Amino acid sequence: MRVGILRADAVKPELARHHGDYPDMFRTLLRAAPGAAGRLVFEDYDVCRGELPPPEACDGYLITGSRHSVYDDLPWIGALAGFTGDAMAAGRRVVGICFGHQLIAHFFGGETRRAERGWCVGVHGARIVERRPWMAPPADELRLLASHQDQVVRLPPAAVPFAAGDTCPHAGFELPASRGRGAALTLQGHPEFTPAYARALMDTRVDVLGAEVHRAGVASLAEPTSQELVAAWLIRFLESEG
Repeated sequence: MRVGILRADAVKPELARHHGDYPDMFRTLLRAAPGAAGRLVFEDYDVCRGELPPPEACDGYLITGSRHSVYDDLPWIGALAGFTGDAMAAGRRVVGICFGHQLIAHFFGGETRRAERGWCVGVHGARIVERRPWMAPPADELRLLASHQDQVVRLPPAAVPFAAGDTCPHAGFELPASRGRGAALTLQGHPEFTPAYARALMDTRVDVLGAEVHRAGVASLAEPTSQELVAAWLIRFLESEG
């Protein structure tokens, strides 16, 4: 399976030297999933620089996180949203993580805006409120690292929400496939982040986060996450048909 990673930002150079860039993180995450070895080929596209392939170039696509907001007046954001629609129209499946989650919501009939609670960092939980066919093995809860100050406040009309949290009510949703059209799976949390990278990122943002939010976020890093489970789910979703 050929997966196109649509990179919507770059890790700061001083952090990338130790933790890799976003495509590196996703390759590590997905290749470590049970049975994934040798099944995945990745292509990277820097969408901030206008790198968008023909929709049929890959079997599925993954939109990364970003420091930008989906409502920023940047030409590449609208182009990425248009490409996402074209890819789904071509029968491809698309995964949206953090910024990707917000972009798919915002440009497919929902709304994303700045969260009233402010920054959300560290490990956060979400309840599974709807079982989906790709959820194998099943779970009742997800726990993922977070790093965002925007949130989806209204879902697209066609969305099926599957994860909801106290700090993030719309933590995950699916746009189901229909009549030859591909599907989208989105998550607000970051399954690709490691605790070490999350800590390093928070440490660069102490002044922005505030001491209390930073302290709580760092303390939460001792908690387990659902990283391996979500990796298996993403692969099952990308490989599924219909």
